Amino acid sequence: MSFADYYAILGVPHNASLTQIKRAYRRLARLYHPDLNRQVHEEHIKRLNEAYDVLSDFRKRAIYDIQQLEEMRHAIIMDALRRQPRQALHRMSWPEGISGFFRELKRGLQD
Repeated sequence: MSFADYYAILGVPHNASLTQIKRAYRRLARLYHPDLNRQVHEEHIKRLNEAYDVLSDFRKRAIYDIQQLEEMRHAIIMDALRRQPRQALHRMSWPEGISGFFRELKRGLQD
């Protein structure tokens, strides 16, 4: 599930304040307004409005940031799994798993 990077659409950093977001939106809305710029597609204006709608609302922005972090985490894990050679994926037998569990449990109790 890949979704648009609203921060990139508005051209603001991820830690931008509401004032910075509003200023960037107004500048871009004026720049890409259909009455002033005939070459702009309606889809671009819709993405700009959607980005501002999400980033200007505190709750929507928090949910968006969490989803973006989850997507990045998933991509990193999948990339690491793809890079791992097939021989390194060792399946443990049941007794090996139990002994490893107790070994880690013992180590945790000692710490």
